[in-house]
Amino acid sequence: MNPSIAKKERIISLDIIRGIALFGIMLINIPAYQVVMEGDILPVNSGMNHYVDMLIHILVEKKFFSIFSFLFGIGFYIFTSRAQQRGDKPRWRFVRRLLSLLVLGIIHAIIFWGSILAAYAVIGFLLLPFYRVQISTIKKWLAGFTCVYLIALIMALVIPTMASSMASIGNDTVLVYIMFLAGFLVAKADWPRQIGRLQKQVRWIQIVTLPIVIGFSVWIWIAKQQGVDSVELIISLGTIPTVLFYLATMFLLLENKTIVHLLQPVARVGQMALTNYVAQSFIALTIMSLMGIKFASSSQTVLIASVIFIIQILFSVLWFKFFKMGPLEKVWRLMTYGRKNSTTNRKGAKS
Repeated sequence: MNPSIAKKERIISLDIIRGIALFGIMLINIPAYQVVMEGDILPVNSGMNHYVDMLIHILVEKKFFSIFSFLFGIGFYIFTSRAQQRGDKPRWRFVRRLLSLLVLGIIHAIIFWGSILAAYAVIGFLLLPFYRVQISTIKKWLAGFTCVYLIALIMALVIPTMASSMASIGNDTVLVYIMFLAGFLVAKADWPRQIGRLQKQVRWIQIVTLPIVIGFSVWIWIAKQQGVDSVELIISLGTIPTVLFYLATMFLLLENKTIVHLLQPVARVGQMALTNYVAQSFIALTIMSLMGIKFASSSQTVLIASVIFIIQILFSVLWFKFFKMGPLEKVWRLMTYGRKNSTTNRKGAKS
């Protein structure tokens, strides 16, 4: 394990994690790109598809959009702190950024009903009260929200009649907010830049969460095999420890400069995450239309996601040879700052 990587590379490591999260999100979104109409008969996963479907539920579902949400929280702190350093009004600027994202999200929802962008914008407003709050206070609020969320899930499992109530209040919305706040806390404490110094603590997170992750994996497998109705609640309950394990593992691995160098193309995907997230829906629908796929099986989902991710790696690497931000990122920036203060998109141009 190499010493802690430099500041510039640390930002690259966050982009790598964001790129990996985008791939995981695709594995969940692709089956949802086709709208199920009344009377449609959904295919039953059997054979290899059955096992692939099980692995997606155990390893992927809710985990990678949670990681994406965590990174959004980090981005909130980075954005507002930079705005403050420029003498700008950080909260007002972030409000405008969120409103811009809301508009983009509404437009994207016309193409893909499951778009998370508008929801991210709305939930993001709940981060504003924490901007000037002390780290210790944020820790207490985060612990409180997390405990209430987990207790509610446990009660819904124990008392089945509560399961519909959990669904109605939107446990995914609460999870997203917890991840937002966790990312904001981590960025405010500057922990991502100190992984080298904090390796012992981060490794302890791995050690503690690994048996929990294994336990939930077995539980989900058994529940899926038995057709238990509460499997989604079990997945939700195991998401936070699994995300902690994933993040701890990735942060430790990305302390290695060789790994960071090898994953630079993935970092380019993460660097233009908004563009690639929106593009995924267009590319997936095009591929499924050309292949005549109405409902993607689990193996087809993995294949389509892999093809799209390779396309996006190649496109992102090529794009950044000529430009310094993605096309939708440029639009988002224009909507946030206006044309006068927006950075020119051409690579090498002055800010």
